[in-house]
Amino acid sequence: MIWGVHLETLRLYSDIVRLRSFSRGAEHNFVSQSAASQAMQQLERELGVPLIDRTQRPFVVTAEGQAFYGACRALLDAWEKAKAEVASVKARVDGTVRVAAIYSVGLHDMSHHLQRFMSLYPNARVQLECLHPHKVVEAVLNGEADVGIMSYPPADRALSVIPLRSEPMAFVCHPNHRLARRRTVMPADLNGQPFVAFDRELTIRKAIDRALRQSNVKPNIVMEFDNIETIKQAIMIAAGVSILPRHTVEKEAGIRTLSVVPFGIPDLVRPVGIIHRRQKQLPPAVSRFIELLQESNGAAPAKVAAQR
Repeated sequence: MIWGVHLETLRLYSDIVRLRSFSRGAEHNFVSQSAASQAMQQLERELGVPLIDRTQRPFVVTAEGQAFYGACRALLDAWEKAKAEVASVKARVDGTVRVAAIYSVGLHDMSHHLQRFMSLYPNARVQLECLHPHKVVEAVLNGEADVGIMSYPPADRALSVIPLRSEPMAFVCHPNHRLARRRTVMPADLNGQPFVAFDRELTIRKAIDRALRQSNVKPNIVMEFDNIETIKQAIMIAAGVSILPRHTVEKEAGIRTLSVVPFGIPDLVRPVGIIHRRQKQLPPAVSRFIELLQESNGAAPAKVAAQR
């Protein structure tokens, strides 16, 4: 392209010649006829030759103008082709999405999402690793995972957090437990109860402890574990009761290996969200995967920094 000449000017010239009219060419490019005439004069000054003979009615394109018109058409066609190729690459979703998820999310939720994603985008694949919560954060910060899916996503200036859902917490016990047939278990019912808890350093444990403390309740903690699956196993052998996200015990409730009862603190919920590194441009496959998770969880779409 000539220095100082914009692509829009070349398109305007091409349309004036193609339509054999200054007014129609100007209208086609959403400029006034006067502005179009001035642009053509500037273009001729840049080239140092007359392109259009205005002394004749209708105007006549000079030999230099015809040659330049052909060059313009080739340039504009190449530009449109280049844009189409870029759009094609942008629309193509391929590559690997590296996902780090906490065990309860990875084991209970991800299978369906992975199948749907790879069905929609057969050229992409998902690499899933289940980790403890602090390891999920480390994997994302260290660039070992593109996204992390976890409960109680941390506030960190290096991370962007996309909320997915809030999971109600429920009282969980052995089917033969005396509270198993209650319509609702109140906080006071837990006083002195053998209780299978999360490890003390986990955020979910701190949230449950805080809620019980505010209700002046003190269960008898008999076991502590770092994951939901082990807690469920302990409850199945009648070692104690617990408070767990209802979402994670639906299967056991359905086959009656555990009893799940609404808990009397309705605002006690487990927030689940997606984390990714702030300022990092996400490949199209990662952006589409995040959008799919949001859609599946009924979350409002969030703006993510997709790679261009």
